[in-house]
Formats: sequence, structure tokens, C-alpha cells
Amino acid sequence: MDAVIARQLAHVYEEGQSAVLCMVVEESGSTPRAAGASMIVFQSGRTEGTIGGGITEHRVTGKALDMLEKGAGSTLFKDTLDAGEATEEGAACGGTVTVYLEVVGRRRELVIFGAGHVGKAIARAGDAAGFAVTVWDERAELANPENIQWGKTICCPLEELDGRMPEFHGDTYAVIVTRGHSLDAEVTRLLEGKRAAYIGMIGSRKKIAFVREQLLSGGVSPEFLDGIFQPVGIPIRAETPEEIAVSVLAEIIAVSRGADIVSLRASL
Repeated sequence: MDAVIARQLAHVYEEGQSAVLCMVVEESGSTPRAAGASMIVFQSGRTEGTIGGGITEHRVTGKALDMLEKGAGSTLFKDTLDAGEATEEGAACGGTVTVYLEVVGRRRELVIFGAGHVGKAIARAGDAAGFAVTVWDERAELANPENIQWGKTICCPLEELDGRMPEFHGDTYAVIVTRGHSLDAEVTRLLEGKRAAYIGMIGSRKKIAFVREQLLSGGVSPEFLDGIFQPVGIPIRAETPEEIAVSVLAEIIAVSRGADIVSLRASL
């Protein structure tokens, strides 16, 4: 990796941006660049550095932009040039190149609505798992750095929350664990239309059915509600706030890593 790429990576982290680092890790035959060649793909589509140009770089750039859109973590991309493509690339014959791609800069965001016992436990577990944690509650005695020592806290009335939340993106994971059914419903309504990898709501089936009916009658789309994980968490018969936090973080990590979430929730 050359100094220009290293400086660009440092800038990405300093500015809290996200980009994809693309590095050739294996090559055989005639390929434009050798192992170690690197480039960075930014959300705008701009690139810094090169892995050789041509059709391979075009394909890798497209894959990188798709990863940024979906919030994917890392992958290996293998490309083989046929004779015609090799000629366009300026190679004497075809070759195979393997490129490692990794989303860098932006951390996975865990946004927790509710700073009670469960919200606090989830915040602590999320921070330990490497998430950038934000916790909201309208109660000042709970939503403060002394009570929630992991990540950021937001304390404001619900009607001011939309303008103060972190920007949601493809690597945002939201958990609704407020003090009551009605507030859960209002927070859920606020999240409709926001981009997120995961939204989960705590509660019994009876409570969730009540909240769902309330939201449907208020105009919230059934498609949005169907995408919410409810009841929240992997079914491990959790009881204490700490056990619930383990179950919730296990589910979130499963979603973020592309695990078989349907099988994991099969006993619900």
C-alpha cells in the first residue's frame, strides 16, 4: 500500500466517512497489476489509486459501491479475463485476479430508543461488540453520560428527536425499548422511511399486536411493520436485562454478518 492510499484511509477515519479499500491479493497470468495494488472507492464513485484500470477495475468499483449501499463488511472478488477482454486490457493473454474489498471508516451504528434497564444493558453490550452506540430517552435522569457510559446520549422530547438522531444508513441497527407501548409506537412511526439494516422492538406478542394495530390505523405501511424484528432478539429464554441484551446483540450480529436469521428465530 502506497503513502497516498494510507493518507486517504486516515482521512476517511478522521472525517467519519465510509469507503471501500480494494487490494489485489492474488494474480495469475497476464493481469494489469500485481498483488498489493490498492485503490479506495468513495460513496460518490470517486476512486483513489488503481488496481489496473479497465474492465476489472470497473467491476470492482461497481461491487464496492454495492457494498457501501448495503453496508456489507468485506468480501473477495475474483475476476478472470477472457481473450477479448484481455486484449482490451492490453494483456497478452487472459489472467485471473482476486481482489479483497472491505468497507472502512464508518462503524456499525447501534441506535437505542430507551435508556431504562434493558436499553442500558444493550448499550453496554453493543459498545463491547464494537458498535458506535447512541441512546435516546426523554428522561434526563436516564439519558446522560453518567448513567449511559458507552457511546452518546440524546435527551430531548420526542418531537425534537428526528433532527438529533444520527443519520441512518445501511449499517444502522435500531432497537426500540422505551418506557411504554404508546412511546414505542411513536418511535416506530418516526423510523418509517429511514434506511436501516435492522429495526427491532421489545415486547410480548400481545403488546406488539396492540402497537401494530395502532400504527396501521395511523397510516404506517404494513410492509414497513413486517420488516421489524419482533419480539426482538434470538429466542434464548432471556429474562434479565443483561440476558436480553445478549439475545438482542446476537440477533443484530447475525443480521450484520449474513447468518441464517430465519433458522435462528425458528422457535419463536
